[in-house]
Amino acid sequence: MKEKMTNDMTPLGADFYARECDEVACELVGKLIVRRIDGEELVLRITETESYGGAEDTACHASKGRTPRTELLFGKSGMIYVYLCYGIHWLFNVITGDIGRPQGVLIRACEKYEGPARLTKYLRIDKSLNGKPIVGNDEICIADDGFRPDVEKRRRVGIDYASETDRNALRRYADSRFRDILK
Repeated sequence: MKEKMTNDMTPLGADFYARECDEVACELVGKLIVRRIDGEELVLRITETESYGGAEDTACHASKGRTPRTELLFGKSGMIYVYLCYGIHWLFNVITGDIGRPQGVLIRACEKYEGPARLTKYLRIDKSLNGKPIVGNDEICIADDGFRPDVEKRRRVGIDYASETDRNALRRYADSRFRDILK
């Protein structure tokens, strides 16, 4: 779904991200990612997210402590966290919550772009956005146009390294209209 940014879309403010990751992840479903690059504006509706919360969440990168890679997770909410997965795919996250308590939300899918790697490839997201604020950013933002989907909670995927408890936690949030493509 390609849409132009219109007056009925309001970029999310800093307060939106300054909450617990599960709450933010659930409420990001249905919002719009607005990406501006090379004079083009791409707008996609978020259909799926996953939350990663705290050093105690063994699926969270910060569970092994502070490292140069994870430092952003311990910082200010509303910052973009982009990392390379399997050495080939960039994944797009937004930091949430309080400083010092590492947590964030992975944007897993948008309409027509199922999977976080397909999404970042289409939106041309790479490490150049890592560490930049999502609020007030001229290159990318997340906006609200009032759409509210029915959201289902599921288990996160691709976290075989995590504890059984964390693998089974319902921290994946998805628009129920896409139930047939959710696994």
